[in-house]
Amino acid sequence: MAELSIADALKQAIREEMRRDEAVFCLGEDVDIEGGMGGAFTVTKGLAEEFGNERILNTPIAEILIGGVCVGAGITGMRPVADLQYGDFLFCMMDQLVNQAAKMCYMSGGTVHVPMVLRAPCGATNRGAQHAQSLESYFTHIPGLKVICPSTPYDAKGMLKQAIRDDNPVLVFEHKLLYGGSRKEKDAMKVAGEVPETDYTVEFGKAAVRREGTDVTIVANLLMSYRAQEAAVELEKEGISCEVIDPRSLVPFDYETVEQSVKKTGKLCIVHEDTYNNGWGAQVASHFAEHNIFDLDAPIKVVAAYDTPTPFAAPMENYVIPSTKRIIETVRELAKF
Repeated sequence: MAELSIADALKQAIREEMRRDEAVFCLGEDVDIEGGMGGAFTVTKGLAEEFGNERILNTPIAEILIGGVCVGAGITGMRPVADLQYGDFLFCMMDQLVNQAAKMCYMSGGTVHVPMVLRAPCGATNRGAQHAQSLESYFTHIPGLKVICPSTPYDAKGMLKQAIRDDNPVLVFEHKLLYGGSRKEKDAMKVAGEVPETDYTVEFGKAAVRREGTDVTIVANLLMSYRAQEAAVELEKEGISCEVIDPRSLVPFDYETVEQSVKKTGKLCIVHEDTYNNGWGAQVASHFAEHNIFDLDAPIKVVAAYDTPTPFAAPMENYVIPSTKRIIETVRELAKF
């Protein structure tokens, strides 16, 4: 076991998969240039020293090109792993991703596969509306795409390895405030954990229960899973016991684990950094309203970013993005039922 940050766990996953399979290669803007950071968040730094620039490819600032290369390379049997400097730039490759990568297997009757991984940093970090979005819900809507969101070093390595081996396109959302590594974001959390140095993968569609409880079920991903756990600690002092579930994978989603928890607690609170209107929590709430309404003793609550572009000013950003305080207040209301 080694104590790693999420950034270093991701790097270890890429290195091991490139050693294991010559079809795996990385591409992206500044993924390994002299004096550079290794992408925006240091994940690919140093990999070219082992694998050379034939497998660690620096691209122009052109996400439409990155998307096209990934689709074409995947179809021909390669396994591209693309580093996007910011997840917001996924919009620049929407045609290749949504109309090509997501549909090729279906349109070909299963004869064509597009194994490609897009690593997308997400979350608000005082960079303004075009570099702060949490876009998971856009892609959970697209059949043919898998969407994962690891929030621990163990999951980051195991899930990225699983994504690289998957024959389908996979989007990996990584929160900027959780990376760690040699580049520290302002207000970043210190997230480090033990990661096996041996080979392992983490299966998609299996949620992790981060904290057990009996009164309220909280489902939260990425940074919000940590804020939900902080809220649970404070609420425990008031006699409110919260079970915190990190879905880890949004497509496929582990409804079974959440259902078992809801049958125990009777109350469900969903927390995400995406906007309230049609965020991924809306789908989860819809599912439980349809299938588990008689297991619920109270209305389903969703704590989300307010429906506005993310402000640049720090006080306004902090107001818009769900805080630990807002989670606590919402769960208190639920606990009254």
